[in-house]
Amino acid sequence: MPESAETYYDRQEVRSPAEREAALFHALPGLLRHALDNAPLYRARFGTIEPATFTSREALARLPVLRKEELPELQERDPPFGGLAATPFARLGRVFASPGPIFEPQGNRSDYWRMARAMFAAGFRRGDLVHNTFAYHLTPAGFMIDSGARALRCPVFPGGTGQTELQLKAISRLRPVAYAGTPSFLGILLERAREIGVAPLSFAKALVSGEAFPPSLRDRLAAEHGIDAYQCYATADAGLIAYESPAREGLIVDEAVLLEIVRPGSDEPLPEGEVGEVVVTVFNPDYPLIRFGTGDLSAILPGTSPCGRTNLRIRGWLGRADQTTKVRGMFVHPRQVHEIARRFEAVVRARLEVREIEGRDRMVLLCETADGADPALQAAIADAVRAVTGLRGEVELVPPGSLPNDGKVIDDQRRRG
Repeated sequence: MPESAETYYDRQEVRSPAEREAALFHALPGLLRHALDNAPLYRARFGTIEPATFTSREALARLPVLRKEELPELQERDPPFGGLAATPFARLGRVFASPGPIFEPQGNRSDYWRMARAMFAAGFRRGDLVHNTFAYHLTPAGFMIDSGARALRCPVFPGGTGQTELQLKAISRLRPVAYAGTPSFLGILLERAREIGVAPLSFAKALVSGEAFPPSLRDRLAAEHGIDAYQCYATADAGLIAYESPAREGLIVDEAVLLEIVRPGSDEPLPEGEVGEVVVTVFNPDYPLIRFGTGDLSAILPGTSPCGRTNLRIRGWLGRADQTTKVRGMFVHPRQVHEIARRFEAVVRARLEVREIEGRDRMVLLCETADGADPALQAAIADAVRAVTGLRGEVELVPPGSLPNDGKVIDDQRRRG
């Protein structure tokens, strides 16, 4: 439970970055050994690694990224969890199914998804009645909030999704102070209450997720409805990844998560500020995720939060990392663009633009290089494009720093009818 009733969930949030980094990499060898011993996929994927040697980010980066898009096939081949679960099926608490389908286990620990930290930062406190509108069926979202609230000693009304007027009746009788759910459903509740003349809703605080939550909407909820709303970033696989604090400057990474930003389609970590795929290592003994690519784009912000929490911060959700597209009947993947660029030391960064010219697909690979116009390099890269993708493509050499920092490896500019 929190050490401070007003500011921080626990001391972990304010330890020095060096202390946190040391603790994470002290724990990583044990997580790797546990995964190798109990989760068959990691034995097949990592081979004969020595866990004791993985005590730095540089060492961690030697391991391949496991991307979320791989899970449906892995689980189809080795049901139910693709060899990733380290706890026997019979000892789990629940099993969920997310779109894909992707099946996720829930262990029996309190606050299994670690949501209490995000809820505390959003102002939820012991005794607050939480109106939880995340779904309780098939997917774990409802239980994620439910377990976090229970860890905070907050009672929960399990509203789930839909049945708006029934939910409004419950709100008018129970007067919950806290809302949890998507920002759009909160808007539906507020609008429907206005339409049918229900008294102003009792919500004073909210934790939202699952959708974009722009500052304009946050400010409108505060100004028009008196609701102080915060957002968090969580997935059914990894649980809480990052959360907003009262400083309102980015999302702070959860204490049980080792976060990297990598170049989409590759295993390569990117420096602070570069937009790339969010990759997490989660210290969950039941479902250890090691270099798990979420498929989401973000970037690490410099410095630490003015709220006093000292963990890394990310900019929030900036789009999807899986930019796979189909060109002339063939799929082109970000990893192929990375493979092409990797073959040429002169190429700093590459971006494939897919254009439509007079009804025909046209691929143009833009390559940042300090060598300027170099016909031989240009021709060699064009040969690599054809070898790797099986498609002809043009190559343009551009100066370093000229490509946008938006995480796009494939930019499909074709019109979609």
